[in-house]
Amino acid sequence: MNRTMNDNPQIDPYTLLRASLAFFKKPPAQLDAAQLHKAQRQAQREHQLESRVLQTPEAARVVIGSSELQEAFRQVRDRYGDEEEFLADLSHNQLDTEKLQRALYRECLVNAVLDLAGSKAPAISEVEIGIYYHEHPEKFVRPERREARHILITVNSDFPENSRDNAMEKISQIAAKVYKKPHKFAELALQYSECPTALQGGMLGAVTRGTLYPELDKALFLMRERQVSGIIETEIGFHILTCTRIERSETVSLKHAAPKIRKLLEDRSRRVCQRAWLAALPNSDRKECSYESAA
Repeated sequence: MNRTMNDNPQIDPYTLLRASLAFFKKPPAQLDAAQLHKAQRQAQREHQLESRVLQTPEAARVVIGSSELQEAFRQVRDRYGDEEEFLADLSHNQLDTEKLQRALYRECLVNAVLDLAGSKAPAISEVEIGIYYHEHPEKFVRPERREARHILITVNSDFPENSRDNAMEKISQIAAKVYKKPHKFAELALQYSECPTALQGGMLGAVTRGTLYPELDKALFLMRERQVSGIIETEIGFHILTCTRIERSETVSLKHAAPKIRKLLEDRSRRVCQRAWLAALPNSDRKECSYESAA
């Protein structure tokens, strides 16, 4: 069976493509039979639910402007390197630019109706924000971060010049220069380090615990600011590490966390309102109300 085509003419090609990408991160042509069947069923449910959404009084109040439609089309088009690739992929999924524009118009219209339904959600109070903040303290702790640079000399037994003994001798010579002029660490990293970060003066960036190799991680989080480490061995070779800045762990205040909490609670409230509205549509069922999460 050639699954580059939609075997069920009742299934909208764009909705099938959307369901396939949502569930399996690949187009219908790349799905096996079971996956294709699941995507087709979801596409049918979504299309049926969309049709009911578009028959509601709320849909009659919504207008989609040409600029909004053009932007939706542009976002799809920009995923492709050139026009030929874009048109070929549309054809492969039983679409052309006209069909795509109609499908995008429908999608924009449905989303606008859902936004309208969600706008009926009650406003979030300061009390609700405070309750969420105090019930989820772990979400508002910024872990300690340390900015670091390093110099790496690799060990590779396949090459005599990169033997462990040679690497140790080389890193020892570099370390002597670093300890003598620690303010030139970045210059020495650019000159000697065998890590790609050498081009940035050995900069590893600001990292949290558990980000680096265990040996580097342990050393870094025991260091003082601007301190230079001894020679550290990891599975890839020998390092010299310097801690350039320490950002201590801190708890974000309620005042600073409030805008993000408000948005989170508002989004959640809108989704609840939308689901309730969808569930109340004539002939809708609980399975069809999964449209929002799958789209």
